[in-house]
Amino acid sequence: MKNEIRHLGVVDTVDVGLIKVRITQTSACSSCKMSGNCNASESKEKVVDVYCDNHYGLKTGDNVIVIASQRTGFLAVLLSSVIPLIILVAVLAIAFVVTQSEISAALFSLCSLIPYYVILYCMREKIRVKLSFHIDPLSVNTFGDNGLKL
Repeated sequence: MKNEIRHLGVVDTVDVGLIKVRITQTSACSSCKMSGNCNASESKEKVVDVYCDNHYGLKTGDNVIVIASQRTGFLAVLLSSVIPLIILVAVLAIAFVVTQSEISAALFSLCSLIPYYVILYCMREKIRVKLSFHIDPLSVNTFGDNGLKL
């Protein structure tokens, strides 16, 4: 298996250059018999935007597989969580040393994230290209030795 993340989904809408796919993310214990009686199991429904031409002729309601590389997942986590955390902690420490006030340091650290998110917003088209998903129609050959589990 390649380093890929795969999810089964259903085509929600098809537009020119954009296909919206509804996927259901389930926790590992959601397949358990007792999941209906347990608060630990969870299932979330999400809509994923796949920017591509509809060269498979997909239409609303078709079953597909949404594919992303693990590198895409790592980059998404890095941009959304790791870098903001590093900025927040670094500015908090520096601001506390300079101001000797916890409230001021906290405000400075929270405000330091504003430029980061503005930069992310301005670079959203370049980031979208790097964080792209691919789509494959569901077919008989899909269930070979590619590691996909239903």
